[in-house]
Order: sequence, then C-alpha cells, then structure tokens
Amino acid sequence: MLLLLQSAPLLLLLALLLSGRAGPVPACLAALAASLPAIALTLPAGHELAGFLGMESLRATFLALQPIGVLAGGLIFHAAVTRLAPAGQAPAEATPRRIFAATLLGGAFVESVTGFAVGAVFALAQLRRMGLGGAPAAAMALLALVMVPWGGLGPGTALGAALIGLPAQQVALATAWPQAAWLLCLAPVLWRLCRAAGIAVPMPERLAQLGMMALMAALLLAVNLFLPFEVAGIIGTGVPLLYVLWRLDPPRGPAAWRRALASLAPWAGLTAALLLARSWQGAPAVRPFAELPAFPITHVAVVLWVFSLLLLLLRPGAVSAFAGAMGRARRPALAMLLYVLLGRWLAGAGIAASLAEAAAAAMGPAAAYAMPVLGLVSGAVTGSNVGSNAALMPVQAALGQAAGLPLALAAGLHNFAGAAAAGMSFAVTAMVCSLAGGSARPGAVWRLLLPSILAVLLIGWATLAIELALPR
Repeated sequence: MLLLLQSAPLLLLLALLLSGRAGPVPACLAALAASLPAIALTLPAGHELAGFLGMESLRATFLALQPIGVLAGGLIFHAAVTRLAPAGQAPAEATPRRIFAATLLGGAFVESVTGFAVGAVFALAQLRRMGLGGAPAAAMALLALVMVPWGGLGPGTALGAALIGLPAQQVALATAWPQAAWLLCLAPVLWRLCRAAGIAVPMPERLAQLGMMALMAALLLAVNLFLPFEVAGIIGTGVPLLYVLWRLDPPRGPAAWRRALASLAPWAGLTAALLLARSWQGAPAVRPFAELPAFPITHVAVVLWVFSLLLLLLRPGAVSAFAGAMGRARRPALAMLLYVLLGRWLAGAGIAASLAEAAAAAMGPAAAYAMPVLGLVSGAVTGSNVGSNAALMPVQAALGQAAGLPLALAAGLHNFAGAAAAGMSFAVTAMVCSLAGGSARPGAVWRLLLPSILAVLLIGWATLAIELALPR
C-alpha cells in the first residue's frame, strides 16, 4: 500500500501529461498534492510534515532559480542577436548540405545558447525557406535538439547534478560519452528524412556529414574534459558550423567579411565571457544551504544576463524586446519551479530511494536496464531536461547505485536518455508540427524518427552491459 502511495505522484504526472488533459503546470500541481500522503507516511518519526515541506520548498526554490535564470537570460540573448526567417530573405535551394547546416549544426548551435526548443524553430524557419514542410521538415527540425544536455548552457544538467550531490562537470562528462555515440547515428537518420522529402544524398556528401558529426562528437568530449561544460554545445556545434557555412557561402570582399564577423561577434563574445568567468577561482558566492552548490557571481546565469542586457541595449526597441523575452519565460519558469519542488519533496522524504529499492528488488539483475527506458519516458513526458532530471534523477541515481553502478554513470545515462527524449517530446513535437503545416502530425514525425529513438535505447543498454561486465 505504501509503495502505491509513493509511486502515485509520478504515475499521476505521467498520466496527465500523456493524456493531454493537463499541461506541465497543472499536472505538476496535481502530482505535488498527490505526494503529500506518501510524504507524511514515509518521513521518519520525529519529523514534522509542515516543517519538512517548508525547508524542502526553500531548497527547491534556491535550486530552481538557477536554471530559471539561465532560461530567461537565453531568451534575452536570443532577442538581442537573432531574427528567425527575416522578411524579404531570398528562398534557398533545398540541398543536403544546406539541410545539414540548418538542422544538426545551425539549429543545434542556437539551441546550445538559448534552450527552450528555439533551435528547432530556427531550423524549421530555414527549412521553410527551402520550400520544405510537412512531417519530414518537422522531423528534421527536431534533430536540431540533439544537444539538450548543454542546451541553454546546461541548466538541466547542472540541476540534475545538484539534486544528487555531484559536480555538474562530472555529470556532463558522463553524459558526453553516450551522447557522442548517438551523434554518429544521427547523420543516417537525416538521410532517411531527406529521402522522405524527395532529396537524394550522394555518397560524397554522406561521408562529409559523417566527418562533421565525428568532429562534433570529438569536440563535445574534449570540451567536457578540459573546459567548462556550459560551452561544450557552443564549441561542439560552432566549429563545424563555421566550416560548413564558409564552404556554402564564403564571404567575398571586405564588406561581406565585416558582416560575417559582426554576426559571429555576439556568440564569440558570450563564449569568451563564460570562459573568463569560470577562470575566476574563489569568486564571491551565496550558499544558504551547506548541502547544495553555491551560487557564485560568476554563475552562467549571471554572466548570461549581464552580457545579454548589454547587447540588448545596443539594439533599438530594447525595452519591448526585454518585455517579450520575460513574457515567454514566465510559463516555463513556473513549470521548472514546480518540477524541482516535486523532485526535492520526493527525494528529501526518501520516496525516490524507496521506489528505486523496490524496482531493484523486483527486477533483480535486470533492474539497471530499465534506466534508459525510464529516462526516455521522463524526457518525452516532461518535455525538458530540467523537468526530466527534477522528476526522476534521484530515482534513477538510486536505482543505478542499487544495481552497483557508479553514481556519475547512472546520472549521465539518465541525463542522456531524458534529454534525447525531451527533444522529441509530446509538447515540443506538437509545437513544431503546428509550425511545419502540411502533413505534419506527431505520429508521422515519430515514425520518421524511430531509428533515432531506438539508437538512444541501444546505446544506453550497451553502456550498461559494458559497465556491468567490468570486474569489481
């Protein structure tokens, strides 16, 4: 009976989101209400329910403000530097190279800075310029969301690490290994989508795209090993993107070079600012809770806000652009706060650990192999890396430890699978389909992306099989 009560909040959250009867905010509010009986029965003797909820809510608010700050800062930056499909832009020919540049490179680059599925909107705008639409274009646009663990400079990864007490850099590196393998699988997926759109991809172009994806995977691993993880998406996608854009349309003449450098300057400046901030060791920080990570003045959210506001002030209509960005951030920010609140309540009360122990006992040696599936489900339902990690990271970490996995590997595996599914989630897919028009329906899009979804599961299971086979 207690186990049923403990699982009720997550089951209710999944049921409401899957049914489409409630969005993230009301679904999470319902899950929070459903968690109260289980928390009351699970808390150790001597712990008062009201006091526990109050303290955990304060911790959750402190944790949630950090990804919320990154989200809002990313939208301000986007308002300052991007114009999606500007009016009067000439149509472009739908070639395999341009499609590749718009989706797996350009869209992924935009997503790395802004998050919030803006990369998919950018990619779809470029595809529509090429005359593409319907389900193939929608599926191509969703491929732009392949760097979700580092999207918006990685607030979801940072939050997931904080929830289980690990350094974010360690979780990001553990995520990068399966992510690199997945990136190598995505070029053939794009060729499948091109074929569905009636565009043939010749063998030399296939080899070139595989080479670019291998470069992206190598850069992703290298940056997570040697540089702050927040810039891994920017560098991993930006370097191959610059090369491909230069090959597609090299600047000719001084004026063209000035325009190219002016377009590049904000992105390069932000990357430099983040690296400079991370180099300041011992920066002043706020740390109201000893067991949670501090919030330094060099935090990515602070750097992003300062840089983006300064950039925005250089453009006309700064006030209206700022107001628009804050308006777009309001609803996802509230959803982030509620997801983190639910995660803290369940983890703090011991419910996450109890569910993991029950799953491990029921499934025995096969329990660990449920982790990629659970990660996919959480990402597909919540629609964001923050939501996926807040909902299930504590459960997945406990499940992995019960199966004998290193904590960082369990966290990285969940972060990888949940983030991959978040980019193809119910909410994001519905949004992209509404913009793509034509025959774009979620079911048709998911069928086209089925090889990508299967690759996530196979890579997750292979990672587990290798790790569990190692001698202890």
